[in-house]
Amino acid sequence: MKRNPLTARRGATVGLAIASIAVLTACGTQSGGTGGGEAAEELGEMEGQVSILAWPGYVEDGSNDPAVDWVSSFEEETGCEVESKTYGTSDEAVNLMKSGDYDVVAASGDATLRLIAAGDVAPVNTDLIPNYDGIYDFLKDKEWNSVDGESYGVPHGYGANLLMYNTEVVTEAPTSWDVVFDRASEFSGKVTAYDSPIYIADAAVYLMAHQPELGIENPYALDEEQFQAAVDLLKEQRQHVGEYWSDYLKEIQAFQTGDSVVGTTWQVIQNVLESEGASTAVVLPEEGATGWSDTWMISSDAANPNCAYAWLNHIASPEANAAATSYFGEAPSNDAACEFREDCEAYHAGDADYASQIWYWTTPIAECVDGRTDVECVDYAAWTEAWQEIKG
Repeated sequence: MKRNPLTARRGATVGLAIASIAVLTACGTQSGGTGGGEAAEELGEMEGQVSILAWPGYVEDGSNDPAVDWVSSFEEETGCEVESKTYGTSDEAVNLMKSGDYDVVAASGDATLRLIAAGDVAPVNTDLIPNYDGIYDFLKDKEWNSVDGESYGVPHGYGANLLMYNTEVVTEAPTSWDVVFDRASEFSGKVTAYDSPIYIADAAVYLMAHQPELGIENPYALDEEQFQAAVDLLKEQRQHVGEYWSDYLKEIQAFQTGDSVVGTTWQVIQNVLESEGASTAVVLPEEGATGWSDTWMISSDAANPNCAYAWLNHIASPEANAAATSYFGEAPSNDAACEFREDCEAYHAGDADYASQIWYWTTPIAECVDGRTDVECVDYAAWTEAWQEIKG
Protein backbone atom coordinates (compact mmCIF):
# COMPACT_ATOMS: atom_id res chain seq x y z
CA MET A 1 0.00 0.00 0.00
CA LYS A 2 1.17 3.50 -0.78
CA ARG A 3 0.53 4.94 2.66
CA ASN A 4 -1.45 4.28 5.80
CA PRO A 5 -1.77 7.22 8.18
CA LEU A 6 -4.51 5.27 9.96
CA THR A 7 -2.05 2.58 11.04
CA ALA A 8 -0.85 4.78 13.88
CA ARG A 9 -4.40 5.53 14.97
CA ARG A 10 -4.46 2.39 17.05
CA GLY A 11 -7.31 1.93 19.46
CA ALA A 12 -7.99 5.58 20.10
CA THR A 13 -8.69 4.82 23.74
CA VAL A 14 -6.92 1.54 24.48
CA GLY A 15 -4.42 1.15 27.30
CA LEU A 16 -5.35 4.14 29.42
CA ALA A 17 -2.45 5.39 31.49
CA ILE A 18 -2.96 5.72 35.23
CA ALA A 19 -2.60 9.49 35.04
CA SER A 20 -5.25 9.68 32.33
CA ILE A 21 -7.68 7.60 34.39
CA ALA A 22 -7.17 9.88 37.37
CA VAL A 23 -7.88 12.98 35.31
CA LEU A 24 -10.98 11.54 33.71
CA THR A 25 -12.34 10.26 37.02
CA ALA A 26 -11.99 13.75 38.43
CA CYS A 27 -13.75 15.44 35.51
CA GLY A 28 -16.23 12.61 35.03
CA THR A 29 -18.17 13.68 38.09
CA GLN A 30 -18.74 17.10 36.63
CA SER A 31 -20.19 18.52 33.47
CA GLY A 32 -18.06 19.03 30.40
CA GLY A 33 -16.44 21.96 32.18
CA THR A 34 -15.90 25.49 30.95
CA GLY A 35 -12.52 25.02 29.33
CA GLY A 36 -9.57 27.30 29.86
CA GLY A 37 -9.61 31.02 29.18
CA GLU A 38 -12.01 32.88 26.94
CA ALA A 39 -12.53 33.02 23.20
CA ALA A 40 -10.50 35.69 21.40
CA GLU A 41 -12.39 38.85 20.47
CA GLU A 42 -10.03 39.87 17.69
CA LEU A 43 -6.81 38.75 16.06
CA GLY A 44 -3.44 40.48 16.09
CA GLU A 45 -0.21 40.05 14.19
CA MET A 46 0.94 36.55 13.32
CA GLU A 47 3.64 35.27 15.67
CA GLY A 48 5.62 33.50 12.96
CA GLN A 49 5.14 29.95 14.19
CA VAL A 50 2.54 27.49 15.44
CA SER A 51 2.88 24.12 17.19
CA ILE A 52 0.33 21.47 16.21
CA LEU A 53 -0.51 18.11 17.81
CA ALA A 54 -2.44 15.81 15.50
CA TRP A 55 -3.24 12.34 14.25
CA PRO A 56 -0.78 10.96 11.67
CA GLY A 57 -1.80 12.15 8.22
CA TYR A 58 -3.46 15.37 9.40
CA VAL A 59 -0.48 17.73 9.00
CA GLU A 60 1.46 16.82 5.86
CA ASP A 61 4.17 19.11 4.46
CA GLY A 62 5.37 17.09 1.48
CA SER A 63 8.43 15.76 3.30
CA ASN A 64 7.25 12.17 2.86
CA ASP A 65 5.58 12.71 -0.50
CA PRO A 66 5.96 16.00 -2.44
CA ALA A 67 2.45 15.55 -3.81
CA VAL A 68 0.95 15.49 -0.33
CA ASP A 69 1.30 18.96 1.14
CA TRP A 70 -1.22 21.41 2.59
CA VAL A 71 1.22 22.98 5.06
CA SER A 72 3.48 24.89 2.68
CA SER A 73 0.62 26.99 1.32
CA PHE A 74 -0.37 27.91 4.87
CA GLU A 75 3.18 28.93 5.77
CA GLU A 76 3.49 31.03 2.62
CA GLU A 77 0.16 32.77 3.14
CA THR A 78 0.51 33.51 6.85
CA GLY A 79 4.21 33.51 7.64
CA CYS A 80 3.49 30.99 10.42
CA GLU A 81 6.02 28.17 10.36
CA VAL A 82 4.44 24.87 11.35
CA GLU A 83 5.99 22.52 13.87
CA SER A 84 3.96 19.35 14.32
CA LYS A 85 3.94 16.22 16.44
CA THR A 86 1.81 13.13 15.87
CA TYR A 87 0.21 10.93 18.49
CA GLY A 88 -1.19 7.42 18.37
CA THR A 89 -4.09 7.43 20.84
CA SER A 90 -6.54 9.94 22.27
CA ASP A 91 -5.13 9.28 25.73
CA GLU A 92 -1.67 10.24 24.53
CA ALA A 93 -3.04 13.47 23.09
CA VAL A 94 -4.83 14.34 26.34
CA ASN A 95 -1.65 13.84 28.33
CA LEU A 96 0.55 15.75 25.86
CA MET A 97 -1.78 18.74 25.91
CA LYS A 98 -1.18 19.13 29.64
CA SER A 99 2.39 20.18 28.85
CA GLY A 100 1.25 23.47 27.34
CA ASP A 101 3.72 22.95 24.49
CA TYR A 102 1.13 22.92 21.71
CA ASP A 103 -1.01 25.69 20.27
CA VAL A 104 -3.43 23.44 18.40
CA VAL A 105 -4.67 19.87 18.72
CA ALA A 106 -6.82 17.70 16.46
CA ALA A 107 -8.95 15.66 18.87
CA SER A 108 -11.53 12.92 18.47
CA GLY A 109 -14.79 12.99 20.42
CA ASP A 110 -13.44 10.56 22.98
CA ALA A 111 -10.88 13.21 23.98
CA THR A 112 -12.56 16.58 23.45
CA LEU A 113 -14.63 16.71 26.62
CA ARG A 114 -11.64 15.60 28.67
CA LEU A 115 -9.59 18.46 27.23
CA ILE A 116 -12.39 20.93 27.90
CA ALA A 117 -13.02 19.68 31.44
CA ALA A 118 -9.33 19.89 32.29
CA GLY A 119 -9.17 23.48 31.04
CA ASP A 120 -6.52 22.57 28.45
CA VAL A 121 -8.41 24.05 25.49
CA ALA A 122 -10.24 27.33 25.10
CA PRO A 123 -13.52 28.20 23.42
CA VAL A 124 -13.09 29.61 19.93
CA ASN A 125 -14.64 32.63 18.30
CA THR A 126 -15.91 31.20 15.04
CA ASP A 127 -16.48 34.70 13.70
CA LEU A 128 -12.68 34.90 13.40
CA ILE A 129 -12.64 31.76 11.23
CA PRO A 130 -14.22 32.67 7.84
CA ASN A 131 -14.12 29.11 6.52
CA TYR A 132 -16.22 27.94 9.46
CA ASP A 133 -19.28 29.08 7.50
CA GLY A 134 -18.64 26.32 4.96
CA ILE A 135 -18.67 23.50 7.55
CA TYR A 136 -21.67 21.17 7.43
CA ASP A 137 -24.28 22.31 9.94
CA PHE A 138 -24.78 18.77 11.21
CA LEU A 139 -21.23 18.81 12.62
CA LYS A 140 -21.48 22.17 14.39
CA ASP A 141 -22.46 22.85 18.01
CA LYS A 142 -22.55 19.21 19.04
CA GLU A 143 -22.04 17.68 22.47
CA TRP A 144 -18.50 16.56 21.61
CA ASN A 145 -17.29 19.96 20.36
CA SER A 146 -19.39 22.50 22.28
CA VAL A 147 -20.34 23.13 25.90
CA ASP A 148 -23.10 25.42 27.16
CA GLY A 149 -23.53 26.94 23.72
CA GLU A 150 -19.83 27.72 23.27
CA SER A 151 -17.88 26.20 20.41
CA TYR A 152 -14.53 24.64 21.24
CA GLY A 153 -13.21 24.11 17.78
CA VAL A 154 -13.65 23.47 14.09
CA PRO A 155 -14.90 20.09 12.79
CA HIS A 156 -12.39 18.31 10.54
CA GLY A 157 -13.40 14.96 9.03
CA TYR A 158 -15.95 12.37 10.06
CA GLY A 159 -16.91 8.76 9.44
CA ALA A 160 -19.04 5.85 10.59
CA ASN A 161 -18.02 2.57 12.16
CA LEU A 162 -19.66 0.33 9.58
CA LEU A 163 -20.55 -3.36 9.39
CA MET A 164 -18.29 -5.30 7.01
CA TYR A 165 -18.99 -8.84 5.83
CA ASN A 166 -17.50 -11.43 3.52
CA THR A 167 -20.08 -11.83 0.77
CA GLU A 168 -19.07 -15.45 0.09
CA VAL A 169 -19.65 -16.49 3.71
CA VAL A 170 -22.39 -14.12 4.82
CA THR A 171 -24.43 -14.81 1.72
CA GLU A 172 -27.55 -12.93 2.78
CA ALA A 173 -26.64 -9.25 2.96
CA PRO A 174 -27.12 -8.18 6.59
CA THR A 175 -29.15 -5.13 7.50
CA SER A 176 -28.69 -5.35 11.26
CA TRP A 177 -25.90 -5.58 13.83
CA ASP A 178 -27.57 -8.81 14.98
CA VAL A 179 -24.99 -10.75 12.94
CA VAL A 180 -22.32 -9.76 15.48
CA PHE A 181 -24.57 -9.92 18.54
CA ASP A 182 -27.63 -12.17 18.74
CA ARG A 183 -26.58 -14.16 15.65
CA ALA A 184 -22.85 -14.14 16.34
CA SER A 185 -22.81 -17.90 16.95
CA GLU A 186 -23.44 -18.42 13.22
CA PHE A 187 -19.97 -17.01 12.54
CA SER A 188 -18.30 -17.98 15.80
CA GLY A 189 -14.56 -17.44 15.87
CA LYS A 190 -14.68 -15.17 12.83
CA VAL A 191 -16.45 -12.14 14.27
CA THR A 192 -14.27 -9.06 14.69
CA ALA A 193 -14.79 -5.96 16.81
CA TYR A 194 -13.02 -2.66 17.41
CA ASP A 195 -10.54 -2.87 20.28
CA SER A 196 -11.46 0.05 22.52
CA PRO A 197 -13.60 0.81 25.57
CA ILE A 198 -15.61 3.14 23.34
CA TYR A 199 -16.90 0.00 21.58
CA ILE A 200 -19.27 -0.42 24.52
CA ALA A 201 -21.29 2.31 22.81
CA ASP A 202 -21.74 0.00 19.79
CA ALA A 203 -23.52 -2.49 22.03
CA ALA A 204 -25.61 0.35 23.45
CA VAL A 205 -26.68 1.40 19.93
CA TYR A 206 -27.88 -2.15 19.33
CA LEU A 207 -29.74 -2.27 22.64
CA MET A 208 -31.46 1.05 21.90
CA ALA A 209 -33.29 -0.70 19.07
CA HIS A 210 -33.69 -4.21 20.46
CA GLN A 211 -34.31 -3.56 24.15
CA PRO A 212 -36.15 -0.22 24.19
CA GLU A 213 -37.35 -0.91 27.73
CA LEU A 214 -33.83 0.00 28.88
CA GLY A 215 -34.57 3.58 27.91
CA ILE A 216 -31.21 4.31 26.27
CA GLU A 217 -31.38 7.67 24.48
CA ASN A 218 -27.68 8.19 23.86
CA PRO A 219 -25.07 5.37 23.73
CA TYR A 220 -22.54 7.56 25.57
CA ALA A 221 -24.96 8.34 28.42
CA LEU A 222 -25.53 5.06 30.23
CA ASP A 223 -26.74 4.69 33.79
CA GLU A 224 -25.70 1.62 35.78
CA GLU A 225 -28.51 -0.62 34.48
CA GLN A 226 -28.02 0.41 30.88
CA PHE A 227 -24.26 0.11 31.13
CA GLN A 228 -24.45 -3.37 32.63
CA ALA A 229 -26.77 -4.50 29.84
CA ALA A 230 -24.23 -3.33 27.24
CA VAL A 231 -21.37 -5.01 29.09
CA ASP A 232 -23.32 -8.26 29.39
CA LEU A 233 -24.05 -8.22 25.66
CA LEU A 234 -20.35 -7.78 24.88
CA LYS A 235 -19.39 -10.58 27.26
CA GLU A 236 -21.81 -12.85 25.39
CA GLN A 237 -20.26 -11.72 22.11
CA ARG A 238 -16.71 -12.35 23.39
CA GLN A 239 -16.90 -16.13 22.89
CA HIS A 240 -17.50 -15.59 19.18
CA VAL A 241 -14.87 -12.91 18.55
CA GLY A 242 -11.82 -14.26 16.79
CA GLU A 243 -9.90 -10.99 16.88
CA TYR A 244 -10.29 -7.49 18.22
CA TRP A 245 -8.69 -4.98 15.89
CA SER A 246 -7.23 -1.50 16.26
CA ASP A 247 -4.68 -1.57 13.43
CA TYR A 248 -6.63 -1.30 10.20
CA LEU A 249 -3.96 -3.16 8.22
CA LYS A 250 -4.51 -6.18 10.44
CA GLU A 251 -8.23 -6.09 9.78
CA ILE A 252 -7.57 -5.93 6.07
CA GLN A 253 -5.36 -8.99 6.35
CA ALA A 254 -7.91 -10.86 8.50
CA PHE A 255 -10.64 -10.37 5.89
CA GLN A 256 -8.27 -11.33 3.09
CA THR A 257 -7.33 -14.60 4.80
CA GLY A 258 -10.84 -15.39 5.96
CA ASP A 259 -9.92 -15.23 9.65
CA SER A 260 -12.62 -12.55 9.97
CA VAL A 261 -15.87 -12.63 8.02
CA VAL A 262 -18.05 -10.07 9.79
CA GLY A 263 -17.61 -7.13 12.13
CA THR A 264 -16.95 -3.42 12.55
CA THR A 265 -14.89 -1.52 10.00
CA TRP A 266 -14.22 1.85 8.35
CA GLN A 267 -15.09 2.87 4.80
CA VAL A 268 -11.40 3.33 3.96
CA ILE A 269 -10.79 -0.34 4.82
CA GLN A 270 -13.54 -1.42 2.43
CA ASN A 271 -12.05 0.83 -0.25
CA VAL A 272 -8.69 -0.90 0.10
CA LEU A 273 -10.17 -4.40 0.08
CA GLU A 274 -12.39 -3.59 -2.89
CA SER A 275 -9.41 -2.26 -4.84
CA GLU A 276 -7.61 -5.53 -4.19
CA GLY A 277 -10.52 -7.68 -5.34
CA ALA A 278 -11.70 -8.96 -1.96
CA SER A 279 -15.23 -10.32 -1.58
CA THR A 280 -16.37 -7.83 1.03
CA ALA A 281 -19.13 -5.26 1.38
CA VAL A 282 -20.14 -2.71 4.00
CA VAL A 283 -23.45 -1.45 5.28
CA LEU A 284 -24.72 1.11 7.78
CA PRO A 285 -27.14 -1.14 9.70
CA GLU A 286 -30.72 -0.20 10.44
CA GLU A 287 -29.91 0.50 14.10
CA GLY A 288 -27.41 3.18 13.12
CA ALA A 289 -23.75 3.16 14.12
CA THR A 290 -21.11 4.86 16.17
CA GLY A 291 -18.53 7.02 14.42
CA TRP A 292 -16.10 9.86 14.81
CA SER A 293 -15.93 13.57 14.10
CA ASP A 294 -12.56 15.13 14.87
CA THR A 295 -12.20 18.72 16.03
CA TRP A 296 -9.37 21.23 15.67
CA MET A 297 -9.00 22.93 19.07
CA ILE A 298 -6.83 25.75 20.45
CA SER A 299 -4.84 25.38 23.66
CA SER A 300 -5.86 27.60 26.54
CA ASP A 301 -2.12 28.30 26.96
CA ALA A 302 -1.40 28.86 23.27
CA ALA A 303 1.80 30.83 22.84
CA ASN A 304 0.81 31.62 19.26
CA PRO A 305 -2.95 32.17 19.27
CA ASN A 306 -3.07 34.24 16.09
CA CYS A 307 -1.27 31.61 14.05
CA ALA A 308 -3.47 29.00 15.76
CA TYR A 309 -6.63 30.73 14.51
CA ALA A 310 -5.04 31.06 11.08
CA TRP A 311 -4.40 27.29 11.01
CA LEU A 312 -7.99 26.49 11.98
CA ASN A 313 -9.18 28.70 9.13
CA HIS A 314 -6.72 27.16 6.66
CA ILE A 315 -7.44 23.52 7.47
CA ALA A 316 -11.17 24.25 7.19
CA SER A 317 -10.77 25.67 3.68
CA PRO A 318 -12.20 23.55 0.86
CA GLU A 319 -8.80 22.74 -0.66
CA ALA A 320 -6.97 21.86 2.56
CA ASN A 321 -9.92 20.03 4.07
CA ALA A 322 -10.31 17.98 0.90
CA ALA A 323 -6.62 17.08 0.79
CA ALA A 324 -6.30 16.17 4.47
CA THR A 325 -9.48 14.10 4.77
CA SER A 326 -8.88 12.32 1.47
CA TYR A 327 -5.36 11.38 2.51
CA PHE A 328 -6.57 10.11 5.87
CA GLY A 329 -9.62 8.30 4.50
CA GLU A 330 -12.75 10.03 5.82
CA ALA A 331 -15.50 12.39 4.74
CA PRO A 332 -14.62 16.09 4.64
CA SER A 333 -16.38 18.63 6.85
CA ASN A 334 -16.43 21.51 4.36
CA ASP A 335 -19.35 21.55 1.95
CA ALA A 336 -17.15 22.72 -0.94
CA ALA A 337 -14.33 20.22 -0.32
CA CYS A 338 -15.87 17.68 -2.68
CA GLU A 339 -15.06 19.99 -5.57
CA PHE A 340 -11.48 18.89 -4.94
CA ARG A 341 -12.16 15.18 -4.29
CA GLU A 342 -13.46 12.36 -6.46
CA ASP A 343 -14.43 9.90 -3.72
CA CYS A 344 -16.98 11.88 -1.69
CA GLU A 345 -19.84 9.63 -2.73
CA ALA A 346 -18.18 6.58 -1.19
CA TYR A 347 -17.94 8.42 2.13
CA HIS A 348 -21.49 9.83 1.93
CA ALA A 349 -20.01 13.30 2.38
CA GLY A 350 -22.61 15.94 3.10
CA ASP A 351 -25.45 13.42 3.31
CA ALA A 352 -27.25 14.80 6.36
CA ASP A 353 -29.66 11.85 6.55
CA TYR A 354 -26.76 9.38 6.54
CA ALA A 355 -24.88 11.47 9.11
CA SER A 356 -27.94 11.58 11.37
CA GLN A 357 -27.64 7.82 11.82
CA ILE A 358 -24.13 8.14 13.30
CA TRP A 359 -23.55 8.45 17.03
CA TYR A 360 -20.23 10.30 17.08
CA TRP A 361 -17.71 9.36 19.75
CA THR A 362 -18.30 11.43 22.87
CA THR A 363 -16.49 11.06 26.18
CA PRO A 364 -18.83 9.38 28.71
CA ILE A 365 -19.01 11.47 31.89
CA ALA A 366 -20.98 11.19 35.12
CA GLU A 367 -23.24 14.09 34.20
CA CYS A 368 -25.28 12.38 31.50
CA VAL A 369 -24.73 13.92 28.08
CA ASP A 370 -28.33 13.04 27.15
CA GLY A 371 -29.55 15.73 29.55
CA ARG A 372 -30.82 13.52 32.37
CA THR A 373 -30.33 15.01 35.82
CA ASP A 374 -32.10 12.41 37.97
CA VAL A 375 -29.40 9.79 37.54
CA GLU A 376 -25.61 9.56 37.33
CA CYS A 377 -24.08 8.03 34.23
CA VAL A 378 -21.09 5.71 34.11
CA ASP A 379 -17.91 7.64 33.33
CA TYR A 380 -15.11 6.66 30.98
CA ALA A 381 -12.80 5.33 33.68
CA ALA A 382 -15.43 2.66 34.44
CA TRP A 383 -15.81 1.96 30.72
CA THR A 384 -12.09 1.26 30.57
CA GLU A 385 -12.22 -1.15 33.53
CA ALA A 386 -15.22 -2.95 32.07
CA TRP A 387 -13.51 -3.31 28.70
CA GLN A 388 -10.66 -5.24 30.27
CA GLU A 389 -13.19 -7.55 31.94
CA ILE A 390 -14.99 -8.07 28.64
CA LYS A 391 -11.85 -9.08 26.82
CA GLY A 392 -10.73 -11.26 29.73
